[in-house]
Amino acid sequence: MPFYDYECEGCGPFTTLRPMALSGAPCACPECGGEAPRAFLRAPNFALMDTSTRSAHATNEKARHEPKVASKSGHGPGCSCCSGAGKSKAVYRADGAKTFPSMRPWQISH
Repeated sequence: MPFYDYECEGCGPFTTLRPMALSGAPCACPECGGEAPRAFLRAPNFALMDTSTRSAHATNEKARHEPKVASKSGHGPGCSCCSGAGKSKAVYRADGAKTFPSMRPWQISH
């Protein structure tokens, strides 16, 4: 959640952390409890964050009402046990060694 500035008529400006959906609504003043309208006193901190932090905040804001839960949706996209797409192409020889005949035979793995 980003920080927003509000200005109370009696107490003056203050900054608070609020969800983006409530950014335009008046906020209760921490000093007197009265409603204070939003004020644009400085540049938003949200725009000055590094990309990874901004991305994490965006993900949290997006999932605040209905977070994704692993137990509801299985194991998630790309899960080999649920989707069936992750079947191994390995072939096991009699001695227990495995090989990948359909893969690149010229490529040596490490």
